[in-house]
Order: sequence, then structure tokens, then C-alpha cells
Amino acid sequence: MKLCVFDFDSTLMDGETIDILAEAYGKGAEVKAITEKAMQGEIDFFEALTERVQHLEGLAFDIAEHICQSLPLMPGASLTVTTLRERAYKVVIFSGGFRMATGYHGHFLGADADFANFLHHKNGFLTGRVGGEMMTSDAKGVMLERLQNLLNIPIEQTVVVGDGANDLSMFPYAAKKIAFNAKPVVQEAADVVIKEKNLAQILQHTP
Repeated sequence: MKLCVFDFDSTLMDGETIDILAEAYGKGAEVKAITEKAMQGEIDFFEALTERVQHLEGLAFDIAEHICQSLPLMPGASLTVTTLRERAYKVVIFSGGFRMATGYHGHFLGADADFANFLHHKNGFLTGRVGGEMMTSDAKGVMLERLQNLLNIPIEQTVVVGDGANDLSMFPYAAKKIAFNAKPVVQEAADVVIKEKNLAQILQHTP
């Protein structure tokens, strides 16, 4: 058994979920500026996430849910997940974004599991609060190590794919580290750098 872990935003999905939600709510510019700094590793991920979600307070939950279920997948995403599973990989999604997106699209793609955060809502509206499994900059690495222990999959059989600074914590736990349309700090730490917006490009690096 082998393991391939994908970041969701800007990796499996073409864009950043929180930026798309904020744009629809008229808060796009404020949130996008924070997102960019977080993905470059210039500010703490936890602080950036909680600050951005505060801008979503008052957004109707059903609108947020509809947006999350309508996100554009990256070209080649479906083919890539299907092929990896045929090659005996467990395919898992880790996201510093939101499970209302990863759960829906993960099921569509055929991923084995997804781990993300939850947008708190009350009386049909987002409260501006967030919690979950992927709140900090090291969360993905911590979760990957736990998953490897649970599934008894070694580092040598593990591949990770991501684009932002919060994906770096996974790199020590993977034999193959793929930077997909990634920020410079991620490209520098990766074994494989892919700059084309076609996720199927990773298949030549994941036998």
C-alpha cells in the first residue's frame, strides 16, 4: 500500500476557497491579501486563517455551501486520483480550508479521506469562527505522521503534493515531495516542481 496526500486549494482545486467565498461576499480584496501572505509563509497560518474567516461573518450558510460545492477542480484532478488508486495508492486530502468543500469534492473524485476545518454557523449564517484539524502551520505534518502510523505506510511509500507554506510540514514525512504551481519557498524544498496547471503531470512521478 502507498499513500498520496494532496493539498486542496490551488492543488486539487483551481483557486483558494476562502478567497472565492470572500469575493462573493464583497470582501475579496481584504481576504486575498492575507491569503497571499499566508501562502508565502510571511505570516502565521493560524492567525491568517482566523482573521480571514472573521470577514465572512454574516454570509448565509446555504450560499457558502453552494459556492463550496461549485468550486472549479484543477485540470487533470479526476484522472489523477483515479489512476493513483489503480496504482494501489490511498489518496487523502489535507486542507487548511473547509470540509464543506473537501468532503463534497473528495467524494466526487473518489479520495479515500479528507481532513479540513469547519466554518461555524448559527441560525443559517456564518459566525466568523472556524475550528478543525488543519488550523496551524504544522497540522498537515502532524496528521500525516499519524496517518502513516495508522495505515502502516512508511515514508518511502508516501508522496505529498502542495503549493503553499503550510504544506511544508508534510515534506519530512514523504519520500517524494511535489510542488504544484507552488510558492517559491515550496519549490525550493521539493523534489519535483510542476509549473503547468495540469495535475496529471504528477503521474509520471508516482509509479
